[in-house]
Amino acid sequence: MERKTSAYYQRRHREKLREMGLVKKELWILPEFGDELAAVERRMRQPRGSVPTQKEIGMNEPKVWTAQALNEALAATESFRSGAVSVELLDGAEPSLHLVMHDYGDLPVFVAVVGEQIIVEALLWPVSQVKDPAAFNEEVLRTHKLFPLSTIGIETIDGDPVYIMFGALDAHSSLSNVVFEIDTLADNVIKVTEAFESRLRDAA
Repeated sequence: MERKTSAYYQRRHREKLREMGLVKKELWILPEFGDELAAVERRMRQPRGSVPTQKEIGMNEPKVWTAQALNEALAATESFRSGAVSVELLDGAEPSLHLVMHDYGDLPVFVAVVGEQIIVEALLWPVSQVKDPAAFNEEVLRTHKLFPLSTIGIETIDGDPVYIMFGALDAHSSLSNVVFEIDTLADNVIKVTEAFESRLRDAA
């Protein structure tokens, strides 16, 4: 299967937002308010009067998560039941979850429980697609605060070095925090692709 970069999902995401009747507004804020603004933005994408379901109200009960338990819990939340997100349990020595974020252009996100941490990550693009990796890496280090709760790193996938974006939280975190981490990562993938678009050789 062809591996698509975040630029593809960025385009799909923009199309989805336009179909939903949403409009883009540019804001200038201090970096430390980034996570608060992201939360406000998510609320304002919902119709007036929207309220959380009883299932979501009970999402804050702490527990130690496994991939299997997360799969069952996430599947019962409103985002997943409504079809906004699909989840698949990937069996193996270390089971993980494959999520498809339909509201973000079908962006694939992977979730794994590793020791005492839950890791949420998504592919950005191959290192070879960046015009000047050294300059890009420096810029990433200087601007990382613009993308709260997420970090950019390099991994090797199928022999190719690629940039990924990931977030981590404690394996005892509430389900609502896990859902927030997943949604924040997907949102940051789209935003980082927009921010660094000029650094890429082409949009794949």
